Amino acid sequence: MTERMGPGPGADEAAGHVIPFPARAAPPQVAFNRDELRVLFNLYGRQVAAGEWRDYALDFRRDKAVFSIYRRASEMPLYRIEKDPKLARRQGAYAVIAASGQILKRGTDLARVIAVLEPAPKAV
Repeated sequence: MTERMGPGPGADEAAGHVIPFPARAAPPQVAFNRDELRVLFNLYGRQVAAGEWRDYALDFRRDKAVFSIYRRASEMPLYRIEKDPKLARRQGAYAVIAASGQILKRGTDLARVIAVLEPAPKAV
């Protein structure tokens, strides 16, 4: 039997390994809450009933949430309703963007922002 002098095998192994810093927590994903979705789907339902819109898509990213509206599923979206919390204090968290990229309306209240998509009332 032979005895080793000096540090044991545990110290040699620990000296050769790099201990990483703890990973930062990922920022929370941005999403529409229940009240915002209710407002969006009320508008969407009225436009579907009128025959104007036929499809939608929800996209939740780390920096923004997007509700896209399509006339046909194979096309580019007619409109995008975006929620970007970074812009909440400056221009407003909500924006309606047309297919051309033009910002139709921006603000802090979703119902007032999407009012730009409501059809004008017709005289009967």
